[in-house]
Amino acid sequence: MASMTYGYARVSTGGQTTDLQRDALEKAGCNRIFIDVASGAKAHRPELDHMLDLLREGDTVVVWKLDRLGRSLQNLVELINNFDARGVQFRSLTEAIDTSTPGGTLIFNIFGSLAQFERDLIRERTRAGLEAARARGRTGGRPASLDEKQIREVRRLYESRSVTVDQIAKMMNVGRATIYRYLQKQK
Repeated sequence: MASMTYGYARVSTGGQTTDLQRDALEKAGCNRIFIDVASGAKAHRPELDHMLDLLREGDTVVVWKLDRLGRSLQNLVELINNFDARGVQFRSLTEAIDTSTPGGTLIFNIFGSLAQFERDLIRERTRAGLEAARARGRTGGRPASLDEKQIREVRRLYESRSVTVDQIAKMMNVGRATIYRYLQKQK
């Protein structure tokens, strides 16, 4: 089976047009073009998913611009790594990236390093923020569903065996799992 060149285009709203992207992809020699009308933030885009299902080793994916394919740098790197693992080449027309060339691969590996750097920075900032909050006496997580008086009442009702856990949960306006969690904590 001959390798295929697939184009992918995306616009965020139905009011936008894909004409510019479609023209560029046709000029680039795409055998088939997939078009989504969806926010880039959406995890699953039907036409992108369909294209991903069709890809075979030796195929090439072409986009007009990088931001049309990935919803974030991290997502873009994941997609390109997926292509690479499957033996699929990638080209971005606007940024002149072509992973079939050593230079294109280098550029994309730099993007991958930047994405990892971004993830590490986010993790570091989150950890520092949590430590600073703890130092000020704040704890993370949701506020407690029940106060101490309610917890004592839950325990008393449970031990009396006069009502079911479902009934206790209804009385306290919480779920069964919450009742069991508080009963477990008290042991």
